[in-house]
Amino acid sequence: MSKLEEAKGILAAIGMPKAQTNDRSAYVLLALADLKEENNWAKAEKPEMRIIDMMNFMAANYGKEYKPNTRETIRKDTIHQFVDGAVAERNTDSADRPTNSPNFCYCLTNEMLQLVKSYGTRKWQIQLKTFTVQKGMLIEKYKQQRDITRVPITINGQEFNLSAGGHNALQKAIVEEFAPRFVRGAEVLYIGDAENKDLVKNREVLEDIGVDITGHDKLPDVILYSSEKEWLFFVEAVTSVGPMSVKRMREIEAMSIHCKEGKVYVTAFPDRRVYKKFIDQLAWETEVWIADNPDHMIHLNGNRFIGPR
Repeated sequence: MSKLEEAKGILAAIGMPKAQTNDRSAYVLLALADLKEENNWAKAEKPEMRIIDMMNFMAANYGKEYKPNTRETIRKDTIHQFVDGAVAERNTDSADRPTNSPNFCYCLTNEMLQLVKSYGTRKWQIQLKTFTVQKGMLIEKYKQQRDITRVPITINGQEFNLSAGGHNALQKAIVEEFAPRFVRGAEVLYIGDAENKDLVKNREVLEDIGVDITGHDKLPDVILYSSEKEWLFFVEAVTSVGPMSVKRMREIEAMSIHCKEGKVYVTAFPDRRVYKKFIDQLAWETEVWIADNPDHMIHLNGNRFIGPR
């Protein structure tokens, strides 16, 4: 039997859903185990691997080449289920690594490594029983480990958890520090997360005030709405890319061309060090808010302070 078929058999034996016992998932398991066709399962290891590393391993060792746009399919339709099923875990070398980091990586859990090493030996059935009996506890164990690093946030009175990372920490500051100071009583109409782009998206209100989000896949990081002032705040949270530039404002103007509310454009930075990197990219007549000095705003040009353009 080929290593591919054996890997599919292992995934089926531990009760993975049918969609995660296909060739793609079996190749991912082989990559995570660093196992070539000629190796015995006893040689399995658990290197830290990015999705691209897994794809390179498949191509080099099994002649299976996936197109670059398949990366998200592997992540969403195999890796996520592997993590949920205690087959793999994330970033054991850096638990607080942001989800959108190019170094985001995965490896087999210790329990899964122990199980696959026993495949084809007399210990297999014993290890399989141990793994499947403990699987419920394992899933909870790894879920708790993931939750420890998440960013709690209160949005419109509800509790949410954002994935770890500086960008989401800044989004939390926008909602919990910026909004109460400068947009008191505002509703969060939109906020995304690297793991859930539409964590909060009030489509009804956005469309009612004339913001067309259909076909627009690049919404600002946070959209706040003050019905009292009839002001709409488009806020970009910038830790590494994406300030409120002229190009960015034009994109937002295109999706809000029918909106009659006053529009305020804000770039939020975690500190002045990051702000200084983007000064020459910021559009005139926009606002700047710096999270580590939350009581102040910077207005770029004009004879007034914060308000619609």
